[in-house]
Amino acid sequence: MRLFRLVRILYTGARYGLDEFFLGHERIKLLRWLVNLLFFWRPLKAPRAVRLRLALESLGPIFVKFGQVLSTRRDLLPLDLADELAKLQDRVPPFPSDQALAVLHRAYGRDAHDVFAVFDPTPVASASIAQVHRATLTSGEAVAVKVLRPGIAPVIDSDVALLYTLAGLLETLWSDGKRLKPKEVVAEFAKHLDDELDLIREAANCSQLRRNFENSPVLAVPEVYWDYCTSEVMVMSWMDGMPMSRVDNLRAQGVDMKKLARAGVEIFFTQVFRDGYFHADMHPGNVLVQPGGKYVALDFGIMGTLNDVDKNYLAQNFLAFFQRDYKKVAQAHWNAGWVPRETRVDEFEAAIRAVCEPVFDRPLKEIAFGKVLLRLFQTSHRFGMEIQPQLVMLQKTLLNIEGLGRQLDPDLDLWSTAKPFLERWMNEQIGWRGWLRTFKEEIPYWGTVLPQLPRLAHQAMRDDRLNKLEDGLTLMLRQQQTRNRWLAAIAALLAVLVAANLFGL
Repeated sequence: MRLFRLVRILYTGARYGLDEFFLGHERIKLLRWLVNLLFFWRPLKAPRAVRLRLALESLGPIFVKFGQVLSTRRDLLPLDLADELAKLQDRVPPFPSDQALAVLHRAYGRDAHDVFAVFDPTPVASASIAQVHRATLTSGEAVAVKVLRPGIAPVIDSDVALLYTLAGLLETLWSDGKRLKPKEVVAEFAKHLDDELDLIREAANCSQLRRNFENSPVLAVPEVYWDYCTSEVMVMSWMDGMPMSRVDNLRAQGVDMKKLARAGVEIFFTQVFRDGYFHADMHPGNVLVQPGGKYVALDFGIMGTLNDVDKNYLAQNFLAFFQRDYKKVAQAHWNAGWVPRETRVDEFEAAIRAVCEPVFDRPLKEIAFGKVLLRLFQTSHRFGMEIQPQLVMLQKTLLNIEGLGRQLDPDLDLWSTAKPFLERWMNEQIGWRGWLRTFKEEIPYWGTVLPQLPRLAHQAMRDDRLNKLEDGLTLMLRQQQTRNRWLAAIAALLAVLVAANLFGL
């Protein structure tokens, strides 16, 4: 099956003449001539950009998503390719309406027109995984009905299996393969693709993001109608807005593009550092803008998560980067084990400085990110830096956000826009506000732990054998569930005793 899929990919590439992207060098001109001879019948009258888009569409969801990511990187692609690939954001060919109606009948056990007061069988948007229809509930609310593409799961499973095979070959045949952790990266990608195939999960993602940004002045998230949701169908409130890719139309509506770009950066960092939960598929086709300049998020199939360790590590790195404290950045990477232990921190610091210093104090339009990325890759190769699979979605999203910012406001200073937000967040985490919030979160657990301390101490004193003490601690840990909370409680108790002695309480 994997071999067949690989053959199909190669055949599709040859059919659409994509060999000109890879076999154009003079040294392999003979190979290009051979391909042309074998596929002499192929029609190559369409421009290269159109042929690339058609090839990606024919290969399926994974390749469409790859094209969507590329379409936001106008600094890395020729404009003709970027413009054409942008059509993958919201103009993927829809599947027939009768198939959508069949999915709805299977989900509800009755016809769509018996479920909804009004249902439009013509899709208003179509993507690689699903398509959206407009409808009205019997209670009168306008809704968007998202329907999963029939038969999409086997196609994705086949592509993921092929990616695993290619990742294994990469690890075996390339000296840098293990450092790049291709299998772990594919596993992370596959996990999110699997989530996209269950619209109940997407509805839950949407609901969570809506709670996180409730009453937000910069981001609106649709409401989920749970009574109508199944694994193949998701129903949410209809959201009006202008696609973010239509920059000229937004300007004509009087939207402040500079303010909109800054708000996009704020939304990203709020999701990442405040919530540790972020929309990881924010290409222009998934974002609308309302006339007042408020964003509307759509398509919640791919969401990224970060734990507290990741958030604090990233925040410290970002701040050190914005402050041009390259030694702190290098030291943080060394401490985290992202570079080998034999790495000299001062040499790593100098390499980071050489890459980053030229891009500061410049607007996005003057930064050649293609060259920056190439130099970063060369630096990571030189120092044996390992890829972090858990951050792949974050890196992808950051590229999307930077690409969106470039479209909205080429003069945007990404660094100065993000720095105040990160500094404020760090102050809230480390300062007295962070301590107070942690205190409020932990106090319910202290109420169950503190009364047990005398009994546990008595048990330990009555029988000083180590294993008895261990049993007592194990019992307490089971009741408390987490060791960290127990330690926090003891630390808090000691703090109270110290304070009592200091202030004579």
